[in-house]
Amino acid sequence: QVQVVESGGGLVQAGGSLRLSCVASGTTFSINSMRWYRQAPGKQRELVAVISSGNTTKYADSVKGRFTISRDNAKSTVYLQMNSLKPEDTAVYYCCAAQYYSEYWGQGIQVTVSS
Repeated sequence: QVQVVESGGGLVQAGGSLRLSCVASGTTFSINSMRWYRQAPGKQRELVAVISSGNTTKYADSVKGRFTISRDNAKSTVYLQMNSLKPEDTAVYYCCAAQYYSEYWGQGIQVTVSS
């Protein structure tokens, strides 16, 4: 079965950087669309970044220019490089692998940005 596992979260100071990783196993990773979502306390889950199987990327306006999504198909891994972090980036970040009309979600990982 498909497993999606995030790592790399933690506590950082405002202005700092963090890189999240997500390994998706049990699927044909190279044809998956990979997505990062986040959910801040008291707010709805929002789509942060998407990378297609062809490496086309999209970002939420709130993170554009600060975050970069990338993938390494040989490692079945998608990354989210987060720079110039702000306290409002504090959230649980979720990785999602999409293939056709199926979605596979990770358990989420906490990112906390202190002011």
